[in-house]
Amino acid sequence: MQRERQPVLEATERRQSAEPPQLTEVHYRLWARFAGPAWLRRLLGDRNGLRLDAEGLYVRLGPWLVTTPLDNLAGARVTGPYRSWRALGPHLSLADRGLTLGTTTERGVCLGFRGPVRGLDPWGLVRHPGLTVTVDEPELVAEVVNRVADR
Repeated sequence: MQRERQPVLEATERRQSAEPPQLTEVHYRLWARFAGPAWLRRLLGDRNGLRLDAEGLYVRLGPWLVTTPLDNLAGARVTGPYRSWRALGPHLSLADRGLTLGTTTERGVCLGFRGPVRGLDPWGLVRHPGLTVTVDEPELVAEVVNRVADR
């Protein structure tokens, strides 16, 4: 994964008289590109990928966009390999309504949500309880998402 921004933990402290500082806020910032050949990355451009920061999760692949606040993240796990007809491009799982935004059959990260999110259709009629994305370094993405989900 080429990271424009490194995963960062930033803490804001609240000072009270003689008591030690207390952690009040934690912010994560992560940018992950979709995995795949160089020509595909050039075709997708810089706007496509996964971004996680204080504003929430933002995943874009072409015209498909998934956004959700941090408190809706339930966890993540590394998955794969995948079958090509299920992993390339957008794919809706008929079994659980999960969404895949994929660019490779090798590996990705499956993100779980506390509440379903919009993604595949522009009207939001189909909501997705999970999202699988094939980003570079899915282990790093899963680790950071799990840290956010556990706080």
